[in-house]
Amino acid sequence: MDKIKELYLKYKEIVNYLIFGGLSTIVNFASYYLFAKVLSIDEVVSSGLSWFCAVLFAYVTNKIFVFESKTETKKQMLKELVSFFTARVVSGILCDVGTFALMVRVLHINDIIAKLITQVMVVIVNYIFSKFIIFKKKNK
Repeated sequence: MDKIKELYLKYKEIVNYLIFGGLSTIVNFASYYLFAKVLSIDEVVSSGLSWFCAVLFAYVTNKIFVFESKTETKKQMLKELVSFFTARVVSGILCDVGTFALMVRVLHINDIIAKLITQVMVVIVNYIFSKFIIFKKKNK
């Protein structure tokens, strides 16, 4: 048990990032179901709303539990939040949609394989954006 705890503490940031990323996916699917199936909102609108809910959940959990970011002012937090959403839009357009289209349409890779590859890319790119840009530790 001590070895597991030691490994967790050594890789805490990455482990928490993956855990909360998985929970973000659940938030995405659950909120989509709520909007589309329970509230009968248009599927495309529901998809957009569920993406927003998942990214907002990811921001809060990444800020608090993964990167332990401490913002001192509302302005700093707003800047951090906007940066987080912007990074998610960029990774979504470039990695998820753009790379997927390139692999499927140009390289003729199977769509399921392409989707798996792009999702791994999105996780890595989002982690890099979050660690080195959005929640970058400030030197005092």
